[in-house]
Amino acid sequence: MTDQEKVPVRTGTPEERAVSRGGTFAYDPFEQMDRLFDRLMGGGWMRPMGGLWPQTGAAGRAPRMDVIDRDNDILVRAEIPGVAKEDLDLSLNDRTVTLRGTVRREQKKEEGDYYFAETSQGEFSRTVALPAEVDGSKAKASYRDGVVELTLPKAETAKRHRIPIESE
Repeated sequence: MTDQEKVPVRTGTPEERAVSRGGTFAYDPFEQMDRLFDRLMGGGWMRPMGGLWPQTGAAGRAPRMDVIDRDNDILVRAEIPGVAKEDLDLSLNDRTVTLRGTVRREQKKEEGDYYFAETSQGEFSRTVALPAEVDGSKAKASYRDGVVELTLPKAETAKRHRIPIESE
């Protein structure tokens, strides 16, 4: 992978990862309610003006993602302009993939007596369902030009197989 940086991928459920770190899994019922409202009412029902990224309730900003089901693997692509690789976290469990990260932007402008400073930061999280079972131990991720690409090889049982039609 030339000119691309590798992004580590974690596997297992959030509960399994928390236990393996010696911690406990935090369940936020308010975040779950926000997700439920987004699903029922359609994303953006409270945000008519939109923005660069759609909002996802308590989770903050969520990047736009593509999930492409190919013959032998699944490609997940997310646009996250201006986010450093160190501020990204990819995790995979069963048939979902989660992308979390932190956005930090600062903009300053000085002209004569005029001074303008704008700082924005926040966290985002997005979980998407995968169309097939994958082999997480062979997952590969790269980050280049504000785009994360995650290649997930399908499990043998999930790969597409052509079935020949026999003549009678």
